[in-house]
Amino acid sequence: MQQKLNLNVTVQIPEGYVIVDKFELEELQKNQLDGVYWSMQDLQGHVNRKQDWIKENILYIPKFKKELDASLGGFVFYPYKKGQPWSFHAKRMMKFLDENFSAIHDSKQK
Repeated sequence: MQQKLNLNVTVQIPEGYVIVDKFELEELQKNQLDGVYWSMQDLQGHVNRKQDWIKENILYIPKFKKELDASLGGFVFYPYKKGQPWSFHAKRMMKFLDENFSAIHDSKQK
């Protein structure tokens, strides 16, 4: 025989915290990078690699550059003059990094 016990419990939510619906939280997280652009320094922080590694293993790999380069319809501004800053559409770059993680880190595919 199965027994049931009904309890009323009061939980104190610490100040500064709120309870948010899971769907709403996912939507907020999904949209947090909308309209955000990264610099090369930002990208270095997210990839946890130095600029030279990023250029060598992502930005200047021909198959990636075709997808990334803004002049080809992508979402990365490749500087065309010395001193110009790189610019990355954060949301699209994050998606690219997630989807291409294996290829980026597999030196045999380059």
